[in-house]
Amino acid sequence: MTLLIIIIALALIFDYINGFHDAANSIATIVSTKVLTPVQAVIWAAMFNFVAFFIFKDHGVANTIAKTVQEGTNEAGIPYITLTVILAGLIAAIIWNLITWYFGIPSSSSHTLIGGFAGAAIAHTGFESIDMGKIAKIVSFIFLAPALGMLIAFIISIWFLNSFKKSFTPKFISVTIILGIIAFLMFALHTDPKEINMVYKNYFLNVLFDSHNFKLVLLGSIILVMAIFSLFLNSLNFTQSEHWFKRMQLVSSAAFSIGHGGNDAQKVMGIIMAAMVAYDSSAYSLENMVWWVPISCYAAIAIGTLSGGWKIIKTMGTKITKVTPFEGVAAETAGAITLFLTEYLKIPVSTTHTITGSIIGVGATKRLSAVRWGVTINLLYAWILTIPVSAVGAGLLYMMFASFGLE
Repeated sequence: MTLLIIIIALALIFDYINGFHDAANSIATIVSTKVLTPVQAVIWAAMFNFVAFFIFKDHGVANTIAKTVQEGTNEAGIPYITLTVILAGLIAAIIWNLITWYFGIPSSSSHTLIGGFAGAAIAHTGFESIDMGKIAKIVSFIFLAPALGMLIAFIISIWFLNSFKKSFTPKFISVTIILGIIAFLMFALHTDPKEINMVYKNYFLNVLFDSHNFKLVLLGSIILVMAIFSLFLNSLNFTQSEHWFKRMQLVSSAAFSIGHGGNDAQKVMGIIMAAMVAYDSSAYSLENMVWWVPISCYAAIAIGTLSGGWKIIKTMGTKITKVTPFEGVAAETAGAITLFLTEYLKIPVSTTHTITGSIIGVGATKRLSAVRWGVTINLLYAWILTIPVSAVGAGLLYMMFASFGLE
């Protein structure tokens, strides 16, 4: 029991570190564009990190993380997951997060946790212990998530730029998007009482706040707000548009913070549940989340975000490309859409990678030289190294623990 309590405490510490390590993801652009002061920005982001607790109720990402290492035992009857495996993985992940934070490198907290968990398991029972299919999918999104964020940000930026033109085509596109989103929501939302949790007496509230439905409604609402906003851009002069884009940054950064909280807090939830199953598989299962685990993880990441991460904020907000309020809205909206889509697919991705790709996407709309590719390539090296370095570190830690009889 003592080891389990230590693991839970370390997991929440990791979640806290994740919060201040990744605070830059949510607030770098609104700080660099001076929409909010750094203190106001971290309060804003932390609040919406915790709001995610009320939205993401199916915990699909948490389940994926917990199952990156196989359940059960090998042919010799040795369990693939033990408390020592999880302990070694967590400590390695914390160390790598602190190193990258110290040097101001926006690496992925998600991938260091996955790498640590997998590396310790490999040291324990070999490569058969990990689910290569899940690992391959997660690794592929090291590249796919920023690429998707970059593409969406580029499209949104071009859309907004064309919306300034006083012609029929931009308005037609915006109206088409509005109608398309409404039609999509009408088609995609669960309305059968057998498919939704009947919590409220009012049927409409049950449909709206069903976990599956509400995520789609929130995603659709973000796009609807941007589409409606684009209809009025050609009636604004430069000063007015700057003023409105600063207001819209509050919306886009809030949406990204919700996606950040929903994606990243779930990863620690998965690790804690894996530890509890390893401790007593008869009392706990990965499919039934213990009630206090989500609320403690969302609280830890929100408190971490309140602590900030100023070195990484400087890298994200100024070193990749100079960001204006217009570009901040495009980048954060693209990042939020990407996070909501990947969470819907139950794929754990890096919010760091996602927002970096989105910032590159808006920078590329000016000209490719506007993106500081030297900084970007250095970040890419850190992304690629995160999983193997964390895995090796966790493996060494596990072997050290095992040498003292802690297996």
